[in-house]
Amino acid sequence: MVNDGYSMMDTNTNINSNKDVSNEHDYEKNDDTPKSFHKKLFKIKLFNGIIKDLQDRLPLYKSDWLDSWNYRVIPATILTFFTNIFPAIAFAQDMFDKTDNSYGVNEVLLSSAIGGIVFGIFSGQPLTIVGVTGPITIFNYTVYEIMKPHSKDAKFFPFMFWISIWGMIFHFVISITNCVNALKFVTQFPCDIFGLFINIVYLQKGVQILTRQFHPEDNGSSGFASCTLAISMGILGVTGNLANRTKLFNYHIRQFIVDYSTPGLIVFFTGFIHFGGYLDNVNFEKLPITKSFRPTLRDNWIDVTGLPIKYIFLALPFGIILAILFYFDHSISSLMAQDLKFKLKKPASFHYDLFLLGIVTGISGVLGIPCPNGLIPQAPLHTESLVIRNKFNNEIIGTVEQRFTNTVQGLMLLGMMTRPLLICLGLIPQCVLAGLFFIMGTTGLINNEIINRIRFIFSQDDSLNLKFVPKRKLYLFVCFSLIGFIAEFGIVNTKGAIGFPLVLLLSVIGAMWFKWIFTVEELEILDGPVAHENTLKNLL
Repeated sequence: MVNDGYSMMDTNTNINSNKDVSNEHDYEKNDDTPKSFHKKLFKIKLFNGIIKDLQDRLPLYKSDWLDSWNYRVIPATILTFFTNIFPAIAFAQDMFDKTDNSYGVNEVLLSSAIGGIVFGIFSGQPLTIVGVTGPITIFNYTVYEIMKPHSKDAKFFPFMFWISIWGMIFHFVISITNCVNALKFVTQFPCDIFGLFINIVYLQKGVQILTRQFHPEDNGSSGFASCTLAISMGILGVTGNLANRTKLFNYHIRQFIVDYSTPGLIVFFTGFIHFGGYLDNVNFEKLPITKSFRPTLRDNWIDVTGLPIKYIFLALPFGIILAILFYFDHSISSLMAQDLKFKLKKPASFHYDLFLLGIVTGISGVLGIPCPNGLIPQAPLHTESLVIRNKFNNEIIGTVEQRFTNTVQGLMLLGMMTRPLLICLGLIPQCVLAGLFFIMGTTGLINNEIINRIRFIFSQDDSLNLKFVPKRKLYLFVCFSLIGFIAEFGIVNTKGAIGFPLVLLLSVIGAMWFKWIFTVEELEILDGPVAHENTLKNLL
């Protein structure tokens, strides 16, 4: 194996082992109907899935570290750190505003750091990036709004502690009883919808940040300057991420631009506001920071002894909702990080990783921090940054599967809680954060299958296999996808946002009916498996 990251790295093995990947999914031969799955589920012994995951991954643990000796881990670590920390800070600002300062930057940094370190070192699938997500942010401040009228009897943090404990217990139940096996019914359809939803939310979040930059006292000059800077950063960032799709320069320069354009733009535009001239007259709002390694609102540990018994059991349904949310959110993140296109060699770990996520959920409740789980689009972006391409045709020939990037980016997040680095963080203008959201959201949309199908409808590109699907069936499938997206996006913008996991579940169930609407050949093009058969083999 050559360690320059640009080499072929066992090219023949990678290509030959993936020749038949696209045709492995057979809807007629697969006896994975809900009825047959129900029978299999209760024949399986407890802990069976966790044991199989450990049997597959433990022999590869040493190689998970040795395989880190590859150039690709350097840009991947830097990119993952930046794409994790800044969205997390934006979510921290949301929770800070909507929970009366209960959660702040330090809580979110610690949560993301614990997720990265624990999953980097101990998980079965270290490619899945874990941190604070938009859905858990919505969950937290929705719970706060519900419990605020009861604040005299039930303090927020003790109540969240019990939600986390119940959530941890149900994580254990789901993984121990092998209910994770239901993931085998998750196809590309719900993943594409969820990916579209997350990317649109990122664009929405960028706009929301910019709307807060307009102030009457300066006649909107700071808002106008912030919008200009964020949009410029977004355009340059998306252009940089697409460098590999052009013929400009040589392969190595294009790959360098892809690897470092986003981190470089964050540094550049942070310094840009100090270039002088008229910029000196603009008041750019900075990212909020707090004291190092200190809770934002509390001065001591959470006291759970004073919570009335009835509120402990009232936390139970919230804990169930949390477990369902993480079951889908984390699992879909993990599936997307192990997409067929990445040509992964090492097996997956869904049962054990959900059990580990349960432990992290319980720890989060004890510490009084938001519960972390799998991130989209960060998880698939992380794997994307680790791929090795053929420099002649840009084809993916393999991926550097290792533990270094996830672990180190988690340690870097923990380091950001020190005072000197917190001060540096506080120098970054909020418009740069908006620009990063524009980059991540737009790049995700460009690669989203639903958007690609809409683009095909208007362009009729003969190079895509969508041309083999009847137009009426293609239009119908795109409509189903958009309905699913509208449902997910709509519910999170209402007071019923806490019911978001149920919409995810409905998208999975809805895909099970496609075999009565579309032919086998059509489904192979429109809604194939998310990951390779080897990735899903422990989902019995």
